Amino acid sequence: MAESIKSGIDIDLGNQCSRTAYSWAKKSFIHRVPGSGNPLMAVDGVFSNVMDYRGVKVGISSDGIGTKIELAERTGIYDTLGFDLVAMTADDLAANGIEAVNLSNILDVDHLDHEIVDDLMRGLYDAAKIARITVTGGEIAELGNRIGGYGDRMHFNWCSTATGLIPEGAELIDGSNIRPGQIVVSLASRGFRSNGFSLIRHVMHKTFGPEWHLQPYSGQQSWGEVLLTPSRIFAPLITDLITARIPLYGIAHITGGGVGENFTRVLKSSGYGAELNRLFDPHPVMKKIEELGTVPEDMAYRLWNMGNGMLLVTDEHAYSALNELAGKYEYPVQQAGYIVSEPRIRIVSRGNDPQQLEYPLR
Repeated sequence: MAESIKSGIDIDLGNQCSRTAYSWAKKSFIHRVPGSGNPLMAVDGVFSNVMDYRGVKVGISSDGIGTKIELAERTGIYDTLGFDLVAMTADDLAANGIEAVNLSNILDVDHLDHEIVDDLMRGLYDAAKIARITVTGGEIAELGNRIGGYGDRMHFNWCSTATGLIPEGAELIDGSNIRPGQIVVSLASRGFRSNGFSLIRHVMHKTFGPEWHLQPYSGQQSWGEVLLTPSRIFAPLITDLITARIPLYGIAHITGGGVGENFTRVLKSSGYGAELNRLFDPHPVMKKIEELGTVPEDMAYRLWNMGNGMLLVTDEHAYSALNELAGKYEYPVQQAGYIVSEPRIRIVSRGNDPQQLEYPLR
């Protein structure tokens, strides 16, 4: 591995640990009899799960925002992280056609700082308003030196669990109805979302030193500010597309693992592949970090969303209506490719070293 990417990241080990953890979770499914809260989706790799509560199907997803928190600690800007927290769980629910309705959060801190807590929760409220969800509560735990971070103010880790319902008259979206000839539509991201920041911080420190966040990026923005760009929340758009009866056969939330690995999770139930020859271009900041860290193109596309926040599988005749509804949210969309019979994903990358990347369905 090149020196530029020796940042403690082992993607394959992470995937292995996730598979092992979920294999143990699946063994517990027998603990609940049908209709008593038993999970319904035993397919590995889905973005969320659904329980059957006496005929009512309830979705659930848990996640956190990882080391992006350090950007808030460095810049003193805390009121945007709520958008990342909501996006990570609400958009995972949306990837299975589930409308997020509630969110509970856990804030682990070393010591309390009321001003920071107020900023975090105000931002969470703003994000919840966009996502059309309620924040039902949560927990703040003081853990002392078990939690570390940058600077002398409150250090913390922030995670959430979102629950949701399938829109009335709709079905779960699990990729099983994907067929060759359908199109793939990309929804543009705003930036890095909440993934790949260990490598980003490694590149920044190596390039600019310990106070890298203060270095100017462009215009009036510092590197710290541009990297803190909050996540776009796609969940309400997905719900509106479903309510409008726009066909959606598969949805990939592009987080850790990038386009290839996340879209593989959607396609493996059908066994079909995809040609993605017109994805959105990576944001300039992504290409700049790729350049500064001499990050290989395939690694960049495996760690980051590279400009693509979600991929939707639909019919070609539905694209116009989908585009019109996305326009009401001012969310850029474009046709990124199409479904093929061969069991692999082929991506035409658009970073600093454009090439063809291929991911077999496993």
